[in-house]
This record gives sequence, structure tokens and C-alpha cells, in this order.
Amino acid sequence: MTRPLLNRRLDGLGTTIFAEMSDRAVATGSINLGQGFPDRDGPAEIAQAAADAILTGRGNQYPPGAGIPELRRAITEHQQRFYGLSYDPDTEVLVTAGATEAIAAAMLALVEPGDEVIAFEPYYDSYAASIALAGGTRVPVTLRPPHFRPDTDRLAQAITSRTRLILLNTPHNPTGAVFTRDELAAIAELAVERELLVVSDEVYEHLVFDGEHIPIASFPGMRDRTVSISSAGKTFSFTGWKIGWLTAAPELVTAVKTAKQFMTYVSGGPFQYAVAQALALPDEYYTALRDDLLAKRDLFAPGLAKIGFEVYPPAGTYFVTTDIRPLGETDGMDFCRTLPERAGVVAIPSLVFYDDKEAARTQVRFAFCKRQEVLTEALSRLSRRTPT
Repeated sequence: MTRPLLNRRLDGLGTTIFAEMSDRAVATGSINLGQGFPDRDGPAEIAQAAADAILTGRGNQYPPGAGIPELRRAITEHQQRFYGLSYDPDTEVLVTAGATEAIAAAMLALVEPGDEVIAFEPYYDSYAASIALAGGTRVPVTLRPPHFRPDTDRLAQAITSRTRLILLNTPHNPTGAVFTRDELAAIAELAVERELLVVSDEVYEHLVFDGEHIPIASFPGMRDRTVSISSAGKTFSFTGWKIGWLTAAPELVTAVKTAKQFMTYVSGGPFQYAVAQALALPDEYYTALRDDLLAKRDLFAPGLAKIGFEVYPPAGTYFVTTDIRPLGETDGMDFCRTLPERAGVVAIPSLVFYDDKEAARTQVRFAFCKRQEVLTEALSRLSRRTPT
């Protein structure tokens, strides 16, 4: 057979780096600071709510295509409570199989073959796959160290007559940057002026240490052109449940739902009831979540700097980006692939998040959403075995 088996739109994407590095963590018994999942479950009462839903027969069969009414209402109440944004739970909310599906469905629904999608580089690897599957062309605008601020002049220059939308992510994975009000206002102004849609990935919305999270949908002219995406995994530490959602104007929700229904159709019925309850947790929960991760950042980032990494402290998320050149290393991919055997720690080479690989050749990302004793042990291992 001479014809390649893989759709050429996915050529070069291969197996995700997260799967590769997690496999290495298991094979070597390493501490996995690569993939972004906590090592403790979320609130016990929310887990109990999911168990109760299963045992009482709620959600064990197909839930409604848009999501159960209880969760859709909880999502709109969350948006009003934290951001003053009003949405109709019946026409402006869609529950998805995690934020990843929401992004993929949005790309498939809104992007025509040949359309350009601008994304701030580095970006989560599913962005590239989703744009490719839709037949779009991704156009990166690079965030550069040490502060990884969006260059809105460069963004304006990147917009052409073929640009369909901007794919935005703040708080930003992998850099931990939190876009400011002025930066978001400038992006919003460009979107309105050039008549662009915005798909905004806000899964780390409650993990902000410095500054504040401001949904771009809240800016003038943006509510009806923005698809805002979030999920339960990062906020409630139940990443395996894969419950995500989006809020948008009715015509945008209808478009995305049209694509989504042919992907998973529905998912996670019992978990939807539990997440509806989780979204109503008191402010103290959200504050404690942030404070816990802030303490971990303030343990781990200085620890890496003491070992010799150049560290770019994150303002949000639970990732920290570093540079390995002060350690005498020159290639992040080689560094991460040998680190499990050398130090018993797994990290992610940042270059996988870039089209311009040389822009991040020596950058490495660590996840610090682990127990403090695990982070301390990881620092000890890196200190003993990482060459300086």
C-alpha cells in the first residue's frame, strides 16, 4: 500500500508528548511533573455526589445533548457570580467531554478549509490538531520570555483577509502568563475591528496568583463573537471525569453543538450532576484552591532556581517554565527524555508547544499540582542528579 494511512492533515503530530512522558514515568518509577493532573482527588462531597448519582440512576443513560439542566444552570450562575456575565442556560451553554472536545468542536464548526486561526505560541498541543482537522491554517504569535506578554502589534500584523478567529488562552498554558485588562482590551478591539471570532480557553480561570482573570467576553462588542470554554478538571481536581463546557451566543452554541453531536454526542451523565454541585461551592473553596497552589509555586519555583534552572515564575496555572542553559544543557527534548533515568523526574520539553522550535529549544515545563512532599522529593532528586 503506497498511500499513507494517516490523514495528511495530522502529519507530524504523532503520539502526544504527554502520553510518551507519562509512559516513561511509569516505566522508570519517576515522579511525573509532566502531565498536568493533581495527585489528590477533589472534594469528597463532590465525589460522593457522583457516586450517589450513579447509584440512584441519575445520568446512567444518555443525558440531554446540551448537558443536564442542573449543570447548565450552574454554569450560568458561575459566570454571573464571578464575572457578571449573563447567559441563558437553555440556548447559550453546551456541556462537552472536557475542554479539549469543546476546542475541537469549535474549530470544526467555525473554521472552513483555508481559514487562518491565530494562536499565541506556545500553545497546548490539541490546538494544532484541532485546527488541522478543520482544515485551517494556524498562524502563531509568539510569547517570549521572561514575561511572555502578548505583542498586540504583532497580532495586528498577523491578521489577514483569511483570518477567521483568534484562539486565546489565559491564564496561559504552558507559560503561566495571565493577560492583563489592557492586553485583553487591545485583543478585543482588534477582533471587533476586523470582525473576528474568538475562542477563549479559560480552564485555569481560578488558578491566578498575580493579577486577575478577566473573560474577554466581558469587553465591549465581544459577548456575541466569543466562545468561552472551561472545565471541571482543573478547578475541582477530577481530570478523569472530562466534564467541560462553553458559553456563547445562541448561534455560536448551535454551530458548535452541530459538530459536537457527531463526536461524543453526550458524556459523563452522573458526573454532570456532581459538577453542578461543585460549581456552587462557597468562595472559601476557590480561595483555598488558589492559596494551596500558590504555596506550591513558591516552594517549587525557587527550588528549581536554587538548583540552577532559569525560572520564569508563573502568574497563574500550575505550570512553571524554565530554561536549562544555565545547567549546561542545550536541548530540552533530549534533557526530558533522559531525565527519568538520570533523576527519576519527568518534565515536558516546551518546544512541543511551538511551531518555531528554536524559540523554545532550551525551555522545559514542570507541573507543580502535586503534594508538597512530592515536590520536595522531586527537587531533591533534581539537585542530586542534574548536572550543573
